[in-house]
Amino acid sequence: MSETNNRRKVGVGLFILLGLAILLTGVMVIGAQHKAFTKSIRLNVVFDDVNGLQAGNNVWLSGMKVGTVRKVSFYGRSQVEVILNIERDAQPHIRKDAKAQISTDGLVGNKIVVLTGGSDSAPVVADNDRLLSQQQAGLGEMMGKLQGMMGTLQESNGNLLAITGNLKTISEKLKTGQGSLGELLNDPSFAEALRGSLGNLRAATATTEKMAGNLEDFSSRLQHSTGLVNRLIDDTTVFQKLETAMEQVSAATTALRTAGNGLNDPHSPVGVMLHDEDAADNLQRTIKNLRLSSQELADDLEAIQHSFLLKGFFKKKKQ
Repeated sequence: MSETNNRRKVGVGLFILLGLAILLTGVMVIGAQHKAFTKSIRLNVVFDDVNGLQAGNNVWLSGMKVGTVRKVSFYGRSQVEVILNIERDAQPHIRKDAKAQISTDGLVGNKIVVLTGGSDSAPVVADNDRLLSQQQAGLGEMMGKLQGMMGTLQESNGNLLAITGNLKTISEKLKTGQGSLGELLNDPSFAEALRGSLGNLRAATATTEKMAGNLEDFSSRLQHSTGLVNRLIDDTTVFQKLETAMEQVSAATTALRTAGNGLNDPHSPVGVMLHDEDAADNLQRTIKNLRLSSQELADDLEAIQHSFLLKGFFKKKKQ
């Protein structure tokens, strides 16, 4: 009987020990999750509206969890004071001019406190410091902004529909040949004229290319060592011959100029004949008299041929 009681007591003791182990493990796990055993400092923030924030909610800094909400209580007439437990490891990263804002963990998640801002020139926060608060936009304000965005979107949609309608109207007019552009697009003669213009443009391009080729060939010939230009530049003999020819041309030009001056001189024989009207008349009269004398001499000779004295002589001469 006593042996049975001892076994029962041992079983109860083991059950109690197992329960205590489970309890301690749960406490350690929950404490680790909420960082209850981590050294921390306390910071205070006063909000006008906490939007359902509760004790135990998380505190975030740059996307990392750095503490929890310790207490939420009224402050003054209608404000709310929030006491934060912040890990000491995160203390060097929080400045006195940092701001606290209430946000949401995800779209419909729990409320959290987000620490933002803080300049490098400001000192690091200390225990029991008070941070400035930054109120988050309320649901009503967000809905108002959303409605405004929806109105803008509807207006843009209306404008897009109007533009689409205009484009449809324009395309129909082009398709049916209305307007100048529609006539051009639907007129076969315009296409033919355009093809002709393109053909002329190709021909002009080919001609231009041919001219460019000819110019290049002419330029290469000019640069050739046996060409006239290079010979004139490099060959002194050719240059001397050219210089002699130029001197001869200059001398001939001088002679022609001298002869021309003689013709223009009214005192020279030729100049008198060209410029003196009396001399010209006398010369014409002399030439006329010579012509008349020649004619008379021819007539006399004809008469002599028919005279009876010399008639036999001229017959023998003709034979």
